[in-house]
Amino acid sequence: MTLHFNRVGERNKRKTLRRNATNAEQVLWQHLSAKQLGAKFRRQYSVDAYVLDFYAPQSKLAIEVDGDSHFTADAMQYDEERTAYIKQFGIEILRFTNLDILENIKGVLDTIEVAVKRRRTTSP
Repeated sequence: MTLHFNRVGERNKRKTLRRNATNAEQVLWQHLSAKQLGAKFRRQYSVDAYVLDFYAPQSKLAIEVDGDSHFTADAMQYDEERTAYIKQFGIEILRFTNLDILENIKGVLDTIEVAVKRRRTTSP
């Protein structure tokens, strides 16, 4: 497992991302921390060279928070390739925009909670 997950070589990148979290990431983390939605989430968890915003290892559920920079053609292509690679590990990725989180946190949390429950019943 350690060959792909949270490798030491990615530690500084993960720390920097945690320190520079967006407002939307901070808001979401307030609701994900301490197993509030039924799963233990970690912030800035890496899978090889890719860093997931939030990840629940037990249910293999990742949450990505997308800002404006994710909506360029190049970024969208990068995200598609990244998602396909991460899915090879059996990880499901939920994507939300900053706006989703800041304006509809209840809907976001409901979606995450449903996915956590579904993954709990279908994960090996």
